[in-house]
Amino acid sequence: MDDKLMLMIPGPTPVPEKALLALAKHPIGHRSGDFSQIMAEVTENLKWLHQTQNDVLILTGSGTAAMEAGIINFLKRGDRVLCGCNGKFGDRWAEISKAYGLNVEIISAEWGAPLDPEQFRERLEADAEKEIKAVILTHSETSTGVLNDLETINRHVKAHGEALIIVDAVTSLGATHLPIDEWGLDVVGSGSQKGYMIPPGLGFVSVSPKAWEAYKTADLPRYYLDLGPYRKSATKNSNPFTPPVNLFYALQVTLQMMKAEGLENIFARHQRMTQITRAALKAMNLPLLAPDEAPSNAVTAVRPPESLDAERVRSVMRKKFDIALAGGQDHLKGKIFRIGHLGFVCDRDLLCAIAALESTVRELGYEGAAPGAGLNAANKVAIAS
Repeated sequence: MDDKLMLMIPGPTPVPEKALLALAKHPIGHRSGDFSQIMAEVTENLKWLHQTQNDVLILTGSGTAAMEAGIINFLKRGDRVLCGCNGKFGDRWAEISKAYGLNVEIISAEWGAPLDPEQFRERLEADAEKEIKAVILTHSETSTGVLNDLETINRHVKAHGEALIIVDAVTSLGATHLPIDEWGLDVVGSGSQKGYMIPPGLGFVSVSPKAWEAYKTADLPRYYLDLGPYRKSATKNSNPFTPPVNLFYALQVTLQMMKAEGLENIFARHQRMTQITRAALKAMNLPLLAPDEAPSNAVTAVRPPESLDAERVRSVMRKKFDIALAGGQDHLKGKIFRIGHLGFVCDRDLLCAIAALESTVRELGYEGAAPGAGLNAANKVAIAS
């Protein structure tokens, strides 16, 4: 049946009908008073979502654009930085940093394991000359379904005193408690196609006063992603370049929806989605990649037994049920599949996906669990919470 696709991937995520209808409106001039009113409302609500009074700037680009902006605006060529790498997007931080001539030191963990905050503490405490200028890491590692302990790592950065903390919050912003002002995070980047519940195309960067001080002496090349003009334009509820007006329509709607739900309810819903998913997969005896102490609220990665091919699971789910699951990346390609539960997702969506997954693995000959075990476990969590 046409037009029944269900996205159960960590991005792009499902878009609410209200936002889809907003996207269909006629565009207006981006220098008009009407657009300025939308910009003002969106900016105010972004600060609410980010739990900050700092600048939250809106770029036309993906989450990677926000990440790159987070580096080039606040650092100098040759600066010593620590990059946390325990997945595809941690590795991307290191790649961007090296591309701009930074002196990159990697703190790594196996894909599927969280970063060890003690390694950051040791490296930062050993830096008596305060040569480390930034600690750069991913909060929710989308490629593995691991949530890194940003709060603890950030405490070690704050004890260092000199280094900025620069964070990829692409799949944690809008899904996981991330109190930017309370923790004193300096640069936080995210993208529209995740917890914001709209299509790809907008990147967001939160910037602290400490980061703006570093901006004054930063010397890496920048133009379109120079955040100074964005900050200046934002004071006039405008944008230095032509923005995707219709995405702002949609963002206005979804931020209103998020405010109506409330931050605590949003975070609780995502946590419940995680608990439902993990309970179901455990009941099906399908091994999880991320440990119980560090699960992402956005995505759960499954490493099926050798008898069950991950790509065949994805193929049958897509062809038979019109449900899209994500695959593995880099060396995990073909070895895992990932279930997204981020953004405009509810219990009904997950229960449907789990029932379809049970049918799929049975069709593929998997007999590692009793029929219905996953759905039964999911129902128990859903009812209890």
